[in-house]
Amino acid sequence: MSSTYSSSVVKISDVSRPKEAEARPHHILRSGKVVGFQNTHPSWGAAPGPLSITAQVMWPVLKGDLKYPDTSPPTVPVVAPQWLPSRKASSKLRATWLGHACYYVEYPSGLRVLFDPVFEDRCSPFTFMGPKRFTPRPCDIKDIPIVDAVVISHSHYDHLSHSSILEVQKYHPKVQFFVGLGLEKWFRDSGLDHVTELDWWEDADLTVKVGSDQDKAEEETITARISCLPCQHTSARTPFDKDTTLWCSWGVKSGDKSVWFGGDTGYRAVPKVGPNIDDWGPELQQLPCNPQFKQIGELRGPYDLGLIPIGAYSPRATFSFMHANPYDAVEIFKDTRCARAMGIHWGTWALTFEAVLEPPVLLKEALKRSGIPETGAFDVCDIGESREF
Repeated sequence: MSSTYSSSVVKISDVSRPKEAEARPHHILRSGKVVGFQNTHPSWGAAPGPLSITAQVMWPVLKGDLKYPDTSPPTVPVVAPQWLPSRKASSKLRATWLGHACYYVEYPSGLRVLFDPVFEDRCSPFTFMGPKRFTPRPCDIKDIPIVDAVVISHSHYDHLSHSSILEVQKYHPKVQFFVGLGLEKWFRDSGLDHVTELDWWEDADLTVKVGSDQDKAEEETITARISCLPCQHTSARTPFDKDTTLWCSWGVKSGDKSVWFGGDTGYRAVPKVGPNIDDWGPELQQLPCNPQFKQIGELRGPYDLGLIPIGAYSPRATFSFMHANPYDAVEIFKDTRCARAMGIHWGTWALTFEAVLEPPVLLKEALKRSGIPETGAFDVCDIGESREF
C-alpha cells in the first residue's frame, strides 16, 4: 500500500522572550542591516586572540608541555543502532547517540528529529586534513528510517556537514531543516528548499501528515513546536565569514515530550590559573555565568531530556568561553530545567587536549558535587546506543 507524506512550517510571533532580548542586542548592524552576531554577556569574557592561543596552546605543544590526546583504541564503544519499527511503537521518548553532537530522537507522537548530522570522517573543509574520527560511524544516513526534521546548531564543520546534509535530503526529500539566522542562504545555495531560518526566541510550528493513498481516514497528523534559543558560541566556515551566521540551542516539543539541544556552547570564561586551582572552587566561583540558560528553563522549560555538551574544553583558558566542561554542563542542566540529560560533543573527534575518556569521569564528579545522583540523571552512553525517557 503506497503512502502519502507532507509537512509544513508556520513561524510563530507571539512567544515569550526576556525583556532585554526584544532589542536583539546580539545583532551586529550596519546601515540598519544585520551583518553579524555577537555574545553580549560578561560570561563571554575576552575571547583569546592569536597571541593568547600561541602562548596557551601552540608554544606548550612545541615544548612538549601540552600533548595531543591518545586516540588509539579502545575508546568509546560503538554499537549498531536499533530503530523503532513504527512511528507509534513506544510511549516513551527515545534518543540514539550517533557520535559527537548528533542525536536521533524518536518521539511517542511519531515525530523523528535528527540533530547536527555529521557523518564525514573529518570535520574539516578538506578530506585530507583536519580532525579525523577516532570512533567509527555507527551507521550511515541511508540506514535511518524516518527523518521529519533536521536541527542545526551552527555552521562549524563538526556540526554542519555539506555532504551529510545532501545525503539526508537524498533519502528524505521532504525533510524540514531548521537553522539559525543567516544560514538559510547556505542551504538554499546547496539546493535545499525546505529550510526555516529563526532568530533567538523565535518559534515555529511543524506539521507532518502521513497517510495512505487508498484510505484518507488513516491519515496521521503529527505536530511539533520548534524553538530557536540562545547559547554562547561563535560561527564560521571560512576565514572570511566569522560570526555572520547565528549559533543556537534548540527546544523541540511534540505531544507531551520535549527535548532541549545544547548544540555547542560555553557557560563562563575562565582565566588562566595554576594547575592545582579548581575553576569551580572558591577562588573562581564568582565568575559570571551566562544567564540565558536560566531564561530558557523559565520561559521554555521544563524539558524531559537535555542533550548537553561535555567535551572539547582543555586548556580551559583557551576554550571555556565557547565550550562547556562537565562542571559547566551540570549547571546548564540545572538552569534549563531538564529532567534528564545525555552528554554530547565528545567521543568522536579530538578537537582539544583533554583525554578522550575524561569528560564522563568529570561528569560524575560534577554531579556528585551538585548533590545529583551519578547515574540516572545526566548520563553518557555508547555511540549507537538508545535510551528511553
